[in-house]
Amino acid sequence: MAHLKQTFSSLFKCLRETPSLFPGLVRWDSCLDTDEEHVNFAKSDELNRAHSENTEEPDGSLKFELDICHQDPEYKSPAPLPHAQVKLITSWEAGWNVTNAIQGIFVLGLPYAVLHSGYSGLLLIVLAAALCCYTGKILIACLYEENENGQLIRVRDTYEDIANACCKKLSPNLGGIVVNVTQVVELIMTCILYLVVSGNLLSHSFSFVPMTEKTWSVFAFVTLLPCIFIRTLKIVSKLSQLCSLVHFVIIFVVITYCLTQMHQWSWAKFRLSLEFEDFLVSVGVIIFSYTSQIFLPTLEGNMKNPGEFRCMLNWTHFFACILKTTFALTAFLTWGEKTKEVITDNLPSFLETLVNLCLITKALLSYPLPFFAATEIVYSCISKYNHSNYRSPLLALTVRGSFLLLTLLMAMFTPHFALLMGLSGSVTGAAMTFLLPSLFHLKLRWKKLSFFEKCADISVFILGFLCSFAGIVCSIKGLLETNKEQIL
Repeated sequence: MAHLKQTFSSLFKCLRETPSLFPGLVRWDSCLDTDEEHVNFAKSDELNRAHSENTEEPDGSLKFELDICHQDPEYKSPAPLPHAQVKLITSWEAGWNVTNAIQGIFVLGLPYAVLHSGYSGLLLIVLAAALCCYTGKILIACLYEENENGQLIRVRDTYEDIANACCKKLSPNLGGIVVNVTQVVELIMTCILYLVVSGNLLSHSFSFVPMTEKTWSVFAFVTLLPCIFIRTLKIVSKLSQLCSLVHFVIIFVVITYCLTQMHQWSWAKFRLSLEFEDFLVSVGVIIFSYTSQIFLPTLEGNMKNPGEFRCMLNWTHFFACILKTTFALTAFLTWGEKTKEVITDNLPSFLETLVNLCLITKALLSYPLPFFAATEIVYSCISKYNHSNYRSPLLALTVRGSFLLLTLLMAMFTPHFALLMGLSGSVTGAAMTFLLPSLFHLKLRWKKLSFFEKCADISVFILGFLCSFAGIVCSIKGLLETNKEQIL
């Protein structure tokens, strides 16, 4: 586990974003969690344009607390494009995709984050769930406009469309270009991180096999080759479901072991004094373990009943909050000051091996979601210039194959990957999760927002800016220290 621990250490050091861990660590939450990054797969697949007739009013009362989902029977959806390949997903399938994004591998770092943040860390886990759920809702609200009869009509399909609408006075396509580049960078970095993690875990789990870590990454790459044949979000949803189930197994094993050690628990283990820099890292780990905004426009657009989107978002974040709080609390109470950056390092050897194998499976099953999202964004861009070949099988295989190979090459040859990911993630993760949703919502719906909603959006924007700035500083500091050590 030494290699994996080293990767986590570097990520923690440079994180601010994390996060799925899109972290930086961007996400082992940001990233691995990616859960997992954070997509507008499609203006693209044009899958977003298909809706059922019963849809909620996404711009209803946007609140931090969980609210009841409802449907607007008067909602009129745009007609689906005649040539679009539409395979809509259920609310459950959309929920599994969101769960895959916000229940990433970086959740294993939450106990360590609580170690450095104390009681405030537990509060942050709850607050982060509410904030990320809120920004997800306001992002989807930006897809809609009211018609002359006051009915909400979905006039935009993707994150790119929202950006273009906000920046049309400066340049018709400027906003979309910036958003697409930001998304692709974050998604590619997330995919690379999954390969790096897979190589680390395989190297450790099968240390008796004379293969280097990079060779194991190539092995993981081979197992991911079928991803080039994934053509619909429905298939990705099934893989996300399996990924989430594996994740629950990991959490169940760790929590069960912790419960057997209840006799060691002591609330006195929580520290009251905090180190500012360590606290900032904890904030980044916790907040970005919930990031999924990059995927939400496409998920909502591909749901059979978009009216259930907000309800789905509420429940996925609610259960994620409960699960993460329970996991972080029980693990920290069990090991206290001995809590390690990767909580599996605290487990007995026989459980550590079992959890490592589950983590390998989870990392490989997590890869298709950001991979599919990134390729769909590229399809969308290509279709603007050569629509006739947009769904050419050869073009599809070429783009997917190129992306798959690119992630492998970068995983094998990029120096200081963890630090570079922390730097890029601090920019892209914070932007896609906090900065852009709040900014776009203020821009597009300023006249219709209440005073409280305006204050909420502005507060979220400021928080995102501070997180991004802190992450950039930490990442650059880490890179400079690493280069200095190499020179010496």
